[in-house]
Amino acid sequence: MSLTLHDRIAEIAAEDWNGCADIADNPFIGHAFLAALEDSGAVGPRTGWRARHAVLRDAHGQVAAAAPMYVKSHSYGEYVFDHAWADAFERAGGRYYPKLQVAVPFSPVPGPRLLIRRDSGVTAAAFGKALAATGDSLGVSSVHVTFCTEDEWQALGAAGWLRRQGLQFHWHNAGYGDFEDFLASLSSRKRKTIRRERREVAAQGLTLHTLAGAAISERHWDAFYRFYLATVERKWGGAYLPRRFFSLLSARLGEAVILMIAEKDGQMVAGALNLRGRTALYGRTWGAIGDWPFLHFELCYYRAIEYAIAHKLARVEAGAQGEHKLARGYLPTPTYSAHWIAHAGLRRAVGDFLEAERLAIAAREADLRAFTPFRNDDAEETSTP
Repeated sequence: MSLTLHDRIAEIAAEDWNGCADIADNPFIGHAFLAALEDSGAVGPRTGWRARHAVLRDAHGQVAAAAPMYVKSHSYGEYVFDHAWADAFERAGGRYYPKLQVAVPFSPVPGPRLLIRRDSGVTAAAFGKALAATGDSLGVSSVHVTFCTEDEWQALGAAGWLRRQGLQFHWHNAGYGDFEDFLASLSSRKRKTIRRERREVAAQGLTLHTLAGAAISERHWDAFYRFYLATVERKWGGAYLPRRFFSLLSARLGEAVILMIAEKDGQMVAGALNLRGRTALYGRTWGAIGDWPFLHFELCYYRAIEYAIAHKLARVEAGAQGEHKLARGYLPTPTYSAHWIAHAGLRRAVGDFLEAERLAIAAREADLRAFTPFRNDDAEETSTP
């Protein structure tokens, strides 16, 4: 086996890359999505995400495994926060950046990160060792595999990587016939709250549309980009995605792109972008112009649930953070990342921190699950924290 690094995903044939990845289930790891980030300028040296995609080839030169990997000069756009590690190391005289990040930029969507062709014989542990050796050869402080699968997390841990956990909130389809069927599974208090919130949205005179593929035009993307920028400004964040990205995404991913739009008097005022996989709807980002009470819940959560039920999808993954999702039927779900750190002292300190953090995450998940919004006919209803 030989490992090569590539400055652009265009250097790797799409069929070779996608042959290692189940892009039907998770479009974020597909060649088309990653190329749209690069071709639009969202990813590149200018933004501090320099592509160094790793490709493992067998003795015949055939691609056996691949990983979306970037040299990072900062820790923004990752959603697994290591700023404190960087600060501590640099205060102690170390140099944390550059580092290697195996990730889908700006997308806190769990899924495979070590993309391995099924018949290759390559294991996640072996690929992880090759990536750590690459980190050594490049002289970086660390290699981070973020939002990976639990299997990858276990394999990398067995190979000596440090392991980290987080929490997201995902909705799971229990075979519901429609949205009312889902509501019937909730406690009466939660059911009444959701119905009230949806009535509040309807009372504002909004018209809601769910668009897919060719039904999404450039005028929709023009409006959505305004919404995206408005939300970024309100949150004092960074606008990672340029306008061109959305056009490329739409053109290259087609029917996998799902856009929820709200209109008032014929004018678009809000939107929520999703990608659809074989078994899941993935919430990506949302935005609005104006103040529309409960519209965020409607577009991002309730419409997503309706879509998943109608299309018989197993789950909705609504993005990072957000304990308010719990009351709306989205349950806490662990996320996983693995970290190789070269410096022994930093590695020891981070390892101690992660051990304590994992215990805290497990306790928090248990606490949150105690406040499930679903009916429990044998117990008193409780309210969310």
